[in-house]
Amino acid sequence: MNPSALTTPGAQMSFHETRFPTNISRGAHGGPERRTDVVVLGSGAEERNARWADSRRTYNAGYGVRTLDDLHAVVAFFEERRGKLHGFRWHDATDFKSCAPEKAPSMLDCVLGTGDGVVTRYSLIKTYGTTFAPYARRITKPVAGSLLVAVAGVAQPATAFIADTTTGAVIFLPGHIPAAGAIVTAGFQFDVPVRFDTDKLEINLTGFRSGAIPAIPLVELRV
Repeated sequence: MNPSALTTPGAQMSFHETRFPTNISRGAHGGPERRTDVVVLGSGAEERNARWADSRRTYNAGYGVRTLDDLHAVVAFFEERRGKLHGFRWHDATDFKSCAPEKAPSMLDCVLGTGDGVVTRYSLIKTYGTTFAPYARRITKPVAGSLLVAVAGVAQPATAFIADTTTGAVIFLPGHIPAAGAIVTAGFQFDVPVRFDTDKLEINLTGFRSGAIPAIPLVELRV
């Protein structure tokens, strides 16, 4: 294959099902972001409006770079992704399970839906909060082999469903379709789909050796 064929202008973007080096991502900074318009009225009261229905996570991987070998690994990963062009998986050490990070996932962690005897496909969902305004986050990049599924509280064998780790779909096979009224739940680990938010890495080895941290911005993809 001609390498230039992958770098021509207008090349179609894609997603690479590979994870950014985990030893570096564990030291990164970042988290969810929302967009809210706030209008302060003449009386001093406020009117607030959410511009985004879903949060979007951003990270700076530079905080996880500790050695020159780490930096070399990031450069290699950046080059293979062609900068912003291709997305990839990111391990968010603060939020990567259907439960709290220090707990083990349970098949009852997250409600995916209620069966009707016909629907075979359910999307993985993680819900944040319980009482006032729970937020349901769609999970599209579960970790292979981590999915636990239950129907009406009964654990389902791996032969009962297909777990699509590229879309976050749980597809029940014939003979195992959830019956009407049966609650479908799941527990899992997951990655965040992201891309580099820059086409240029600024590297200053002098500054790096004295403790400076290079900026390596990443932004979540809504896929």
